[in-house]
Amino acid sequence: MRYLLELLGVAVFAVGLAFEAVADAQLGRFLAYPANRGRVMDRGLWAWSRHPNYFGDFAVWWGLGLVALGAGAWWALLGPAVMSLLLLRVSGVTLLERTIGERRPGYAEYAARTSAFFPWPPRPARRAGPGGLC
Repeated sequence: MRYLLELLGVAVFAVGLAFEAVADAQLGRFLAYPANRGRVMDRGLWAWSRHPNYFGDFAVWWGLGLVALGAGAWWALLGPAVMSLLLLRVSGVTLLERTIGERRPGYAEYAARTSAFFPWPPRPARRAGPGGLC
């Protein structure tokens, strides 16, 4: 069981690190083009999660926690638990979501089709009904 936890932890860590690195690189490329100023990044990993870099950070912490758990250090799960709380409820997602809609036109539509945190396939865009209303 110990080795399975450690192996799972390494895998979760690797996925998280890759997710964070790819998301940051995608966002960096997007922001490098002046034409994207004020627009919503909704491609790549950002189509599956509104905060893929935070999700990657979350996975890195939980991967380390699982490795520590496999080594018998159950108390090491406090770090990932605190980081999860911070990312999901204190700073990270919650703080950013409060004001981003004011700064990015189209963010409400993006939020309606994209998971806030955990990567998930995007929902189809809603089409306007009679009279242009959804």
